[in-house]
Amino acid sequence: MVFHTAGIEVAPWIPPLVAFGISFFTSMAGVSGAFLLLPFQMSFLGYTNPSVSATNQLFNIVAIPSGVYRYCKEGRMVWPLTWVVVGGTLPGVFIGAFVRVNYLPDPALFKLFAATVLFYIGFKMVLDLLKRKKDTSSKISSEQQFQDMVYRHRDTAVLSGVIASSTLKTVKVTLFNLRRIGYTFYDQAFDVPFWGIFSLSFIVGIVGGIYGIGGGAIIAPFFVTFFGLPVFTVAGAALMGTFITSVAGVAFYQIIAPFYPEMSVAPDWLLGILFGLGGTVGMYLGARCQKFVPARVIKGMLAAILVFTAAKYVAEFLGY
Repeated sequence: MVFHTAGIEVAPWIPPLVAFGISFFTSMAGVSGAFLLLPFQMSFLGYTNPSVSATNQLFNIVAIPSGVYRYCKEGRMVWPLTWVVVGGTLPGVFIGAFVRVNYLPDPALFKLFAATVLFYIGFKMVLDLLKRKKDTSSKISSEQQFQDMVYRHRDTAVLSGVIASSTLKTVKVTLFNLRRIGYTFYDQAFDVPFWGIFSLSFIVGIVGGIYGIGGGAIIAPFFVTFFGLPVFTVAGAALMGTFITSVAGVAFYQIIAPFYPEMSVAPDWLLGILFGLGGTVGMYLGARCQKFVPARVIKGMLAAILVFTAAKYVAEFLGY
């Protein structure tokens, strides 16, 4: 099948199959999978026009709702955190889209930018995992105790034959104002600064707007590593923020497309929808299976993928 906007030809079953495989694993960490789908499009499909960023965000729009629905159903959406993320990332997305079209249309430079972003995130996650492993060699950390508590609760439910959304306790918001955001999960309290989250979201929105990922791949690791929030509760907020900012991003790319007739700016709607259909199934199943996978495994998997993808981009930029 020929996709005219993307300027590529590929069998119609490949995009949904690839998106399913990526989304199943990445959605467990609150990431749509767009950060991996973009290198697949550029490196394997040869889709390097600026419109690939918009197509990637279109994938988010189609695929994310199923994962968000699952997190909502299980009561693991931290809504105050979600709305602050959305409020911060939205203006950043518009800035990022403008920068992408005007200053990073060249595929080589764009890959170098992407590699820088992914390397930083992946390297930070690797350091965090190694540090926690060292800390737990002498004593069990508070996070590990928290994870053990979650899995003991889950295992008790499994042994008693209860496999339902009630196998995990719900999030309870305790504080939400212009200074702090607080909530409890499994009787453990979490508290983060409002403006710290907002500022991070704004910066992430710019980067996500350039890269075409909505920001979930960046903001979820930051929530876990810098703010100490459990991956079980940030995943839904990161996905919801990515969805809303992706809607804004796709609309912006579509609106500015007529002003750049010499290049492909608007998304390839057919390709994006095919990716999204596969991602819908993968994201729903990933969100459903997340509570059965240790958070450390999820973070380790993401870190490995991030570093590998970044290294591949740098190698391509250097001509290897």
